[in-house]
Amino acid sequence: MVMGLGKGRHSGRGAKSGIVAALDVGSTKIACLIAKPIGGREGSPQLKVLGVGLHASRGVRSGAVVDINAAEDSIRAAVEQAEHQAGVTLKEVVVGISCGQPQSRTINVEVSIAGHEVGEEDLRRAYATGRSQVPNAEREIIHCMPGSYAIDGSRGIRNPRGMVGDTLGVSMHAITAAAGPIRNLESCVGRCHLNVAGRTATAYATGLSTLVSDEMDLGATVIDMGGGTTSISVFFDGGLVFADVLPVGGNHVTSDIARGLSTSLANAERLKTLHGSALTGPNDGRDLVQVARLGEDDPDSDCEVPRSVLTGIIGPRLEETFELVRDRLIDCGMTSISGRRVVLTGGASQMNGAREVATRVLSKQVRLGRPSRLTGHVDAAGGPAFAAAAGLSVWAAQRPGEIQHGRDEGDLPYLAYGTTDAGSNGFRGLTRWIKENF
Repeated sequence: MVMGLGKGRHSGRGAKSGIVAALDVGSTKIACLIAKPIGGREGSPQLKVLGVGLHASRGVRSGAVVDINAAEDSIRAAVEQAEHQAGVTLKEVVVGISCGQPQSRTINVEVSIAGHEVGEEDLRRAYATGRSQVPNAEREIIHCMPGSYAIDGSRGIRNPRGMVGDTLGVSMHAITAAAGPIRNLESCVGRCHLNVAGRTATAYATGLSTLVSDEMDLGATVIDMGGGTTSISVFFDGGLVFADVLPVGGNHVTSDIARGLSTSLANAERLKTLHGSALTGPNDGRDLVQVARLGEDDPDSDCEVPRSVLTGIIGPRLEETFELVRDRLIDCGMTSISGRRVVLTGGASQMNGAREVATRVLSKQVRLGRPSRLTGHVDAAGGPAFAAAAGLSVWAAQRPGEIQHGRDEGDLPYLAYGTTDAGSNGFRGLTRWIKENF
C-alpha cells in the first residue's frame, strides 16, 4: 500500500512515492517507522528506513486505548519525530492490532463445482462461505487468509485454478478482534489527522519481520514480548496458522519488582534494566543493589538488597509467562506443527536470561529475533523492540493475498492483489490494484 504524502517538504512526490508508514501502538512505547521498498526477492521486500519515531506510551493499556487524549499526544509525538527525520508529511499509516483480545481460528469449507474447471467465481463463492462462518456481530475480521485448497478431497493444492473436480475445498485462517477497542484506536489515529490504510495483527507482523523463509516453511513459533502483552504466532508451510495475545508482558515484571521491594515503578524499571536477570549467578548473594524506598525523599532512607532478591522476583514471572505460552499452544493443538524453533523478540525479550528460561520451559531451540529486511537507519530500528513496526512495514510493502469484501459485484469476497497468490488472481484482481494505486 502506498502511503500518501501531504503538501510540504516533498509534496511533489505525491501518493505514488512508494513510501510505507507503520504505527505500532504499544503499552510501553509508540513506534512509527517510515520506509521505502527497494527490491529484494519476490514476496520478501527489502526496506530502506527513512525515519523512525519513538515515544513513551501514555493512555494505552494492554494495547488498548484507555485515555484517548493522552494516547493522541503520544502518537502525534512519535509520528512527528519520524516525519521530521524522513522529511515527509504522512497522510495515512498501517496500524498494528493487539487490542480487543484477538482470536485465531481455521475454517474449512467445501463448495460444489459440478465437474467443471475451477474459476474465479468458484473461489469467490468458497471465500464467501468461509467468511460467513466468522462471527462478526461484535468482532471485526483483521485477517482472512486462504491456506491450502483441496479438489475432491485431494489436499495440499496451492493453486486450484483450472483444475477439474466435483468439490472445491478451502482451508482459511481468520483472525478477529473485538470491534470496540479497534474503533477507539482508529479514532485516536484519526484525531492525529491520519487515515488508517490497513490493519495488521502485531503477532503476524512480527513473524514477517523476524522469520526466515525456511522457518516459515518448516514450522516456527514467534513470541513477541511487549510491555503489556505477549503475542504468539505460529507459522507453517509458508504462512500463518495461529495467532494469540496474552495479557502479560514486561510491565508485569516491573510491577512485581515495585511491590516486592516497596519502591516506585520508575525505580523498579531502572533496577530491572540495570541489574535485572532471570538467571542466578555465583555472586548474587553478595552483590548489593540500592533501592529507593517508596514515598521517601531522603537518600539516606535508601536500602540495599542482594541481587538474588531481584533475580528471585524476575525469574518466576518469566517462567510463568512462558508456561502460559506453552499451555496456550497445547490447548489449541499447535504443538505438533509449531516446530522446534522459537523466535523471541520484543522489548521485554532483552531481559537477561529470557532466552534461557524460554528454552527450558518450552523445550525448544530459541533464538533472539531482530528485523531482518531493513537498511538505512537500522541502528534506530534494528532492535527487537522494533520487530512489530518493521513487520507492519513489510506487510504494507508486499500486501499478502487476503480474502476481502469486494466493493462491487454484489459485495462478494475476493483475493486482494498482492504477492502471495494474487499473481494468478486474474485480470479482475489486477484491475482493482490498478484502480487503487493509480
